[in-house]
Amino acid sequence: MTMAYQILTHTPLWVWILLAYLVWQGIQSMQPRTTPIWRALILPVVFIVWGVSRIGFGPQGSAWPLMAWIAAALALLPLGVLTPRPFDVDHKTGEMIRPGSAFALIRNLVVFSLQYAVGVISAIDAADRAFAMMFGRAVSGATAGYFIGSTIALVIAYRRKRALG
Repeated sequence: MTMAYQILTHTPLWVWILLAYLVWQGIQSMQPRTTPIWRALILPVVFIVWGVSRIGFGPQGSAWPLMAWIAAALALLPLGVLTPRPFDVDHKTGEMIRPGSAFALIRNLVVFSLQYAVGVISAIDAADRAFAMMFGRAVSGATAGYFIGSTIALVIAYRRKRALG
């Protein structure tokens, strides 16, 4: 119990703010809503930046962590492209009309949990740092790759739907 308390109290405030934002966004996405395209891109950009930012953390004694990042990003980029979230476009306002779904909440919590676990492992145990670094780079690369792919799919689908109206 003491270790869990220490982990929670030593977690930076920005992490809890990000978690609150991700939960809030996930709950919002469970209801049908209308949003401008720029607002629909905020969450993917947050995850892309978070994924890319992990490349430079930690010692860079070998190329393996970077290679893990690149391999994971390339592996999940097609998944992001091939799994676009459904939406329609209001042709008068240009806003996206999105149906409600629990997908975003679940995805947000899974990605956050993986990133958080990697941060905790690398902060606690020096013996596990090499594993955490490799795993962390792979998770970050996968996150960035998936969200880059889903952003590409979203923008292409949005432009296509706008052109049809």
